[in-house]
Amino acid sequence: MTTVSEYQTNAANISEGAVQSYRAQGFIHLSGVISQAEAGRFYSAALEASKTNESFARGKSEKVFTQLVNLWREDPVIKELTFHPNLAALAERLAGVALRLWHDHVLIKQPFNQAPTEFHQDQPYWPHNDAANRHCLSAWVALCDVPAEKGCLTFINKSHHYTGRRAQDLTDAKDLLQLCPDMIYMPRTTIPLRAGDCTFHSSWTAHMATPNFTADPRVAHIVIYMDADTTYSGTGHPVTDPLDLKVGEPLAGEMFPRIAKNDFN
Repeated sequence: MTTVSEYQTNAANISEGAVQSYRAQGFIHLSGVISQAEAGRFYSAALEASKTNESFARGKSEKVFTQLVNLWREDPVIKELTFHPNLAALAERLAGVALRLWHDHVLIKQPFNQAPTEFHQDQPYWPHNDAANRHCLSAWVALCDVPAEKGCLTFINKSHHYTGRRAQDLTDAKDLLQLCPDMIYMPRTTIPLRAGDCTFHSSWTAHMATPNFTADPRVAHIVIYMDADTTYSGTGHPVTDPLDLKVGEPLAGEMFPRIAKNDFN
């Protein structure tokens, strides 16, 4: 079994400069956060789950990608990845605060799906109070090689400073840029990934995914972490709607466990 210290990038060997770069830019590319053997195993599990858990797919996003939400609660193999100790430790190292799991989701961009996922920020979709003051971030783990022509991510550098916007339309290339015209002229970084690589990005960082022009599915697993003190805003969301939460109630407990990999006071 691979130990955390054996991964190419882990919380012990990531440099302080890399951490500060993530916080300044709003995203970072980290190589080899899981092994290629693990990536292959999780890739197979994700594809199998997509055949047997179609009820997890969410609305019109199916036209852009297949999305399986909170798959960790249904699939024991995917649960291993969602709670992977190297991902959790890196997330808290980058965020610098104690974190909980918000939710996971598998995103599959099907072969020859030429629909891009347009620029958007994640945070406006989530029912979190005081979101602009909290540090939520996503680990986007490539379970196969993801070159530019297969649907890799492009980030707008430093766009995480633009907070407080409404949710954006993933199918409208102009939506976010009309909300934040400054972003039209801000530098952009496209990051192809090898299987086992990962990008972390802040919940306010604007990002998009290119179409999948290849004959193979692009399979990624995203683990979303939130500040451990996050509370419920009352806004509708598929994860929280069935839970009968009250506004201001902490997002905690079995559904939103602490990842507890670093010691924060």
